[in-house]
Amino acid sequence: MPWGRDSRWMRKTATGPQGVPVISYLEGVRDGLPWADMVEVLGPEPGEVIMSQLVGWVVSVPVELGTELVERGARLIRHAHTMHCELTQALPPADSAPPPGIHFAEANAQQGEEMVPAWTAAYPPGHPDHHPREEGLGPLLRGETMGKLLPCSTVAVDESGAIVAGVLVNLWHEVPWISDVFRHPAKSPRGLGARLLRHAQLRAMADGLTTLGLAVSYANPAKRVYTRLGFIITDTSMTVIVDKV
Repeated sequence: MPWGRDSRWMRKTATGPQGVPVISYLEGVRDGLPWADMVEVLGPEPGEVIMSQLVGWVVSVPVELGTELVERGARLIRHAHTMHCELTQALPPADSAPPPGIHFAEANAQQGEEMVPAWTAAYPPGHPDHHPREEGLGPLLRGETMGKLLPCSTVAVDESGAIVAGVLVNLWHEVPWISDVFRHPAKSPRGLGARLLRHAQLRAMADGLTTLGLAVSYANPAKRVYTRLGFIITDTSMTVIVDKV
């Protein structure tokens, strides 16, 4: 199936004092702020250019540059690994069947409110990936945040009809991307998230997708689960906010 680039994201270039290109980045919006994503260094003094020209922006950069920006006063909001799973290769063995009392169903944009209790409980204060998400799940499910929701997105539903876990996959910069994985820790069995993720991998393969990507925070132990399911680390980056003085 041909996937097209989200036209709302455009690669831009920032130049230094002499007009020499110093960085390029994908321009977008994150949590209501302008976002320079996937920054690539092209010339000298990228830290100076970012700190002077992108004040008030969220910026995602390689770790070395991110460390420099934090030392200059930028505020770290995430240190994360990018991981990919090649679906054209044999996946490590893993169970994809729902446990007793649970069934899997395709996620859709109308389920936002139903997902919120499990989605919120999965990332409580103190969790490496906890952060306020006032906009809720609606924009993500409607494809407004990270591209359209793909059919391999899956939710786990218990016998009462409540959604207790989910794997959401969006089309992000032409890559099928796992934008959210969540499980209600008090209302679903341990291991459900891994089963649900393997189910989503198999559905993606059946749909003809060849790869899945995701980002996981550096300190999040879930990266061990992703590794066990066939994901490998392909990059590590830091996301910071260049606060206004």
